[in-house]
Amino acid sequence: MQVRVHVSLKPGVLDPQGRAVHHALEGLGFADVRDVRIGRLIELDVADGTSDDALETMCRQLLANTVIEDYRIEKAPA
Repeated sequence: MQVRVHVSLKPGVLDPQGRAVHHALEGLGFADVRDVRIGRLIELDVADGTSDDALETMCRQLLANTVIEDYRIEKAPA
């Protein structure tokens, strides 16, 4: 089973990488961009029987820093 975990900084957490990209976009003439937040995408290939609880535990224990990050689990359609 294919699983995607989308990890992003929580609202209010400073995103220096996003700020640098925003500044670079402005420098390239893209003045309509209001804000940039940088996250990451983790793709997992897991056994079909992997439970939702196991996926949540993976995220909480390793894949996301839940103090400053949110995550969203997306299972690919069968």
